[in-house]
Amino acid sequence: MATTLFDVRKSAIHRLNPVTKLIALLAIIVTVFAIPLWWVAGLIVVLVVAPAAVISGSGGRLLSLSLKILIPIILVLFIVQGLTFPGGKTVIWEWGIIDITTEGLMFALGIGSRIIVLVLASILLVLTTHPGDLMSALTERGMSPKFAYIISSTLQLIPAFRERADSILLAQQARGLSLKGSPVRRVKVMLPLLSPLVLGMFTDVEERSTAMEARAFGSTAKRTSLIPVPDTLVQRIARWLFVVLALAAVATPIALGLL
Repeated sequence: MATTLFDVRKSAIHRLNPVTKLIALLAIIVTVFAIPLWWVAGLIVVLVVAPAAVISGSGGRLLSLSLKILIPIILVLFIVQGLTFPGGKTVIWEWGIIDITTEGLMFALGIGSRIIVLVLASILLVLTTHPGDLMSALTERGMSPKFAYIISSTLQLIPAFRERADSILLAQQARGLSLKGSPVRRVKVMLPLLSPLVLGMFTDVEERSTAMEARAFGSTAKRTSLIPVPDTLVQRIARWLFVVLALAAVATPIALGLL
């Protein structure tokens, strides 16, 4: 089983320095949350995220993973905000005490568009960036190995969680656990699996902590990367441009009086 979602390819997006992609992600997140307009998030998806996904060749996996996460979130968001938005005045559909307002739907659209950008851009980073490369790149730029490990290990969290859950489920099935029956029965059967899953994750944390201590992660000595991560002048300039764009996005609503 894979311990990371990294999609092994040789695209231009994959070859970018991980720090460049990380700063681009942060700039995108700052932009969509600083400018409270749904169409800004839409433009970023169309002009930035979608082309990057196509170039990377990971668009299929990005779409598959994103839909599994976004569909329930967006549905709940639109239902709740459409029905319960406190400032809603323009009713577009009404049934008894339930009504859907334009203001509620627009509010849900604004929040939902930001969530979509956040999820798409984050998953694309995970698919196109190997955790080891990210850790090496961050360490090369002076970040503490402990913090670099924390950041890179988050890219492996979901696959590791899924792998452990599958292992526990297979072990229980080998002992006679049956998943057949109604959905309610399946939920009741799955609940006892949560305890070993959570306890196992705590064990993993302890084991990783011991491994970090054995590799002298607390040492202040300068480290030499076994596999240097390529970087270019163009990417260094691009990173500063991303920072400038993010600051401009923060300043724009203030200057226009949108806040």
